[in-house]
Amino acid sequence: VIISNFERENPDKIAMEVSSLPISASLRAKLISGGYTSISSLFSVSHSDISRDLKISENEALEILRVASQRKGSERSNGTSSIVNGAQSAWEMLNEEKSLGRITTSCSELDDILGGGISCKEVTEIGGVPGIGKTQLGIQLAVNVQIPMDYGGLQSKAVYIDTEGSFMVERALQIAEACLEDMREYHGFLKRDLQACQVNMQPKDFLENIFYFRVCSYTEQIAVVNYLEKFISEHKDVKVVIIDSITFHFRQDFDDMALRTRLLGGMALKLMKLAKKYTLAVILLNQVTTKYTEGQYQLTLALGDSWSHACTNRVILYWNGNERYAYIDKSPSVRSAAAAYSVTGRGIRSSVSNCKRVKMM
Repeated sequence: VIISNFERENPDKIAMEVSSLPISASLRAKLISGGYTSISSLFSVSHSDISRDLKISENEALEILRVASQRKGSERSNGTSSIVNGAQSAWEMLNEEKSLGRITTSCSELDDILGGGISCKEVTEIGGVPGIGKTQLGIQLAVNVQIPMDYGGLQSKAVYIDTEGSFMVERALQIAEACLEDMREYHGFLKRDLQACQVNMQPKDFLENIFYFRVCSYTEQIAVVNYLEKFISEHKDVKVVIIDSITFHFRQDFDDMALRTRLLGGMALKLMKLAKKYTLAVILLNQVTTKYTEGQYQLTLALGDSWSHACTNRVILYWNGNERYAYIDKSPSVRSAAAAYSVTGRGIRSSVSNCKRVKMM
């Protein structure tokens, strides 16, 4: 068990889960989405910080702190406070999973097989051959994570780590413009009073909410991953981290494969902890390689068999004739399935001719 300095110095404030607080379900969900997953995390910030981070009133923030303080006192008086934490009932886990947000891919069929989109609090690997649309999907997710809550989105920000120089800011602008058009169409369809979202959001706002890191070596890549926790602790509204690609710098200049395996394993562990601690989605784009199996060469995702266990979910993109398909190769929560998708001028979309707009839930 890893115990933070704060918890070590304040044993009476050791983490109890915020899911146990007797507050409304919506406030609990906002706390978890904002990175406040334990009661101890509430005592290191002011009510003004909580109000700003969760976009709630200061009175609501004060009420949260009051209830948390009462719960802490109750736990201490009952003698149940412990430096060992992590015990959580399956019922609490289920309720927490239900409150987690998902990021739409803008393809309704792909969202369906993913269980509603890319899940937060998990690491998802997406791999495929060159030209299949991996970077397009990465940029799409960096834009879609910003969709306002009124439209079924997370209203958050993105970190994009570019190892290949493949990120195209002009393409991100196109996808952002198309996303705004989708929201306006959705608004008109429902005839709801959401004018504020339309007026306040411009394509440049989407670009301003994508934090871009360009890395040119595997040592820089490791350094950026190590820096991410500090960065995200200061930008708690980040809800997706995209690495495009996880592979590039680890396929060159590596004679010591054991060292490569250790470095990749350490990086994967940090990313998994980051996803869980801050309730965000980590997307790792991967390349393909050839593998000799049963007397023939086959295409497989790069970095070897040991790497295949490093991610919670694995999605393989492939061609079937002239159509692009996504296949759920590994997931603890959804069954293996395939869905067709298209890469269009507007971004990722359904492949059918009457393709639907962004799925707003």
